[in-house]
Amino acid sequence: MPFIFPRRHRHYKLTLWLMVVELPVTVAILTLTGIASHNLYRTLLWQDGADNGFNSAPNAALYAAANYRPYTTPMVWSTFLDKFNLIIGVVSTFLLIVKFPVHCLHLFFPPIGAFIHGGIMILYIISARFQASSDTSDPKHPQPGAPWYIAKNCDVAAHKSNIHYCQQAKSLFAVTIIIIVLYFIEFAVIVHSCFVTKAERDEILEQREEKRIEKEFEEEIMKSPRMIPMTPAFFGQDHPGMIPRTPGYPPAAAAMPVSHGEGLYSPFIHRPENSRTPGFNRLGSGSICSDLPLRDHSNLSTPQGPPEMPQGAEGQNGQAQGTSMYFPPPPKKASNK
Repeated sequence: MPFIFPRRHRHYKLTLWLMVVELPVTVAILTLTGIASHNLYRTLLWQDGADNGFNSAPNAALYAAANYRPYTTPMVWSTFLDKFNLIIGVVSTFLLIVKFPVHCLHLFFPPIGAFIHGGIMILYIISARFQASSDTSDPKHPQPGAPWYIAKNCDVAAHKSNIHYCQQAKSLFAVTIIIIVLYFIEFAVIVHSCFVTKAERDEILEQREEKRIEKEFEEEIMKSPRMIPMTPAFFGQDHPGMIPRTPGYPPAAAAMPVSHGEGLYSPFIHRPENSRTPGFNRLGSGSICSDLPLRDHSNLSTPQGPPEMPQGAEGQNGQAQGTSMYFPPPPKKASNK
């Protein structure tokens, strides 16, 4: 069974509208991750949770280094999470800008779309898992579940100035969940188009067979010397024919009668003598003097001199050469008396 690469979307318009819905969500993701980058509020929320006794403190790494103890920053408070969120926000925006016009041009094939949406969905799932990870680095203040800014209300913040930072972090987590659901829907719709039905398979195989036959026919025409390209022509009123385009090739229907008005004649059929021009009749009547100097080339064995002029013409020429031309004198000015 031949392999068939799916190229059509069964739900083309639905996929297009899902991309339109994805636009504001992607812009929100890019905005929130850009604001959170460079540690705008991560350490502040970490310290606020420590003041309330919800999690460890940011200075735990300093105490561990002073006591020569190993310490690993929890993923929820690490710098890596901010950079990771910013990168996938930029990547998802770039993919949306590219895949929308490509899908409009019918070049966003289902296998490619399934691979892209599946990959970006996995990245956002990892991001959501990191944002909701636990903090058990401090045995006195363990945090087994999600951080306090997700699990609790932002009003419990120890410092009121951190409430709007808490709301931004909570919004980032919520938008991450929304875009995961959206990518999952797009992934499911596109994967459904990756499985070719029997009717689609038969149609694709039929198109391939037609292209193969056309290609073989063209190759046969190019290789066969007998296949001369012909140009349609019209020989008379009732005699259609074909004339080859090859220079010097005799016309296929040259002997067929051609109609011009009332009479019919063929250019390659002998015509009666009375139909010739006077020049041809004079040559055909056996006249000695020919207007064509090279007609009797057998008699020109030796080069001939210039033709002699008649005596009367020579005398006239000599008389004309001996007599000078007369020019009348210019008129004189009349004297005033």
